[in-house]
Amino acid sequence: MALMREALLWEGAGEGRVRCRLCAHRCLIPPGGRGVCGVRENRGGILYSLVYGRIVSQALDPIEKKPLYHFLPGSLALSVATVGCNLRCDFCQNHVISQYPRENPGSVPGERVSPEAVVRAAEEAGAPVISYTYTEPTVFFETCLAIGTLARARGIRNVFVTNGYMTPEALGEARGWLDGANVDLKAFSEDFYRRHCGGSLQPVLDTIARMVEAGLWVEVTTLVIPGRNDSEEELRWIAQFLAGLSPDLPWHLSRFVPAYRVQDLPPTPLATLRRAQAIGLEAGLRYVYLGNVPGEGEDTACPSCGRVVIRRYGFRVLEHALAEGRCPGCGEAIAGVWA
Repeated sequence: MALMREALLWEGAGEGRVRCRLCAHRCLIPPGGRGVCGVRENRGGILYSLVYGRIVSQALDPIEKKPLYHFLPGSLALSVATVGCNLRCDFCQNHVISQYPRENPGSVPGERVSPEAVVRAAEEAGAPVISYTYTEPTVFFETCLAIGTLARARGIRNVFVTNGYMTPEALGEARGWLDGANVDLKAFSEDFYRRHCGGSLQPVLDTIARMVEAGLWVEVTTLVIPGRNDSEEELRWIAQFLAGLSPDLPWHLSRFVPAYRVQDLPPTPLATLRRAQAIGLEAGLRYVYLGNVPGEGEDTACPSCGRVVIRRYGFRVLEHALAEGRCPGCGEAIAGVWA
């Protein structure tokens, strides 16, 4: 397998420069330069992916770990990643691989694995889903496309765990093989995204809306960070935005723990998460979950009669009572991908 592959979604920009159209940065890259992600390089006026087929992490995970609670619950997902990310969140929990190209210039690690080998590994493990996760799938999109189209042909579904910082063109390339996504909506503030992530809020909001409109199954995660994005006002803005797209859109509220360059803040108080959950429900969302606090706020309840239809602890499904996607008590349809 070649160590590099010509990238998707780029165009010449004169004087040997290229414009990448894969993510919302739309980097203008000079000859010999790399994009913000650190894994797309201009060589001789052609943009190349440096991570095509270079898998740095591959593992079997419960689908609940993504987290996806309404997408084939209780199933296994074969998770794959390369190094690199188009954001630089100072609280990243996977910074060792996501920020590797920035912190180790010139080095691109990863085992060379063919798309066929990835799909075969999923089949052998009995995993009905392949998840592109751990880092940012947008920056290894060529790998996702190669694996995803083959997986779809074999009856295996594909999901992104993504920061949502992609262009409409990239999402268009994913139609036909991408089935679902969990999108990190890190805050509802341009200042937060600029200061702590090296990006902007609006492209993420646009991606979530486009994914919902395209018919993908979408769930959203917000890491609730004390003193940064945990005000009731900001949480309400997020909840209202999501409810405006669909009241059936699940919202995961995850507990922050110190990580990477943010070691001076405490873990999120459970009371803050419970209040955030209440805000989500008040805004009209039917499914609001707590994360990183096993035993709290993990169950799926029927929005009509209140019966618990999926009971969880951590990443384990303890009880799955849905009958063809409906509550066994009142017959209410529970939104999700169940078959």
